[in-house]
Amino acid sequence: MSERKGSLPAPKPQRVELRVARLVKAHGLKGGLKLELYTDDPELRFKPGTTLSVQVPTDSPWFGQTLVVRELRFYNAQAVAFFDGVDDRTQAEGLVKAILWVSDDVDTRPQEDDAWFDHQLVGLAVWRDGHQIGRIARVDHLPSQDLLAIAMADGEEVLLPFVKQFVPEVDVEQARVTITPPGGLFEDRTVGEGTEGETE
Repeated sequence: MSERKGSLPAPKPQRVELRVARLVKAHGLKGGLKLELYTDDPELRFKPGTTLSVQVPTDSPWFGQTLVVRELRFYNAQAVAFFDGVDDRTQAEGLVKAILWVSDDVDTRPQEDDAWFDHQLVGLAVWRDGHQIGRIARVDHLPSQDLLAIAMADGEEVLLPFVKQFVPEVDVEQARVTITPPGGLFEDRTVGEGTEGETE
């Protein structure tokens, strides 16, 4: 964040929206919906009574609406959620592909070591071999692993597996991550091009 001289810094937001799941398929006849989870703590995020924002196309009847969690169950390790007002399969099918978001304190950290919310990572500078090469544009959550989408100076984007082997250091306070990518992933790019040759 940049500041103009003589002006007050922008106030820090008190709340942030966290993406927690995608509704992938109706389950049963009583309004259940299978979840593709983007959280490591579904029991917390889907506690009964939790209100979730719904991301759907503007022509959906659910556009601008919220869902209140009634119950979370697991069937053969598959998370299935039930929501107030979604009482049958037809209503559930109208929510398939919706993304669910929850409001949370901006300073909240996951309980696990080496775990961060997406909003804590997006925007961090990416350093390699003493040079800044880009910034984290987003975090992609795949079934097998998470990927860091790194925006390069040339407008291209590189996806890096978010594992300790390739991302040994995450320093949120210093707004940077250090990477040691596998061979060939960045070799066709000039080191330091992400920030006009900036070095440590």
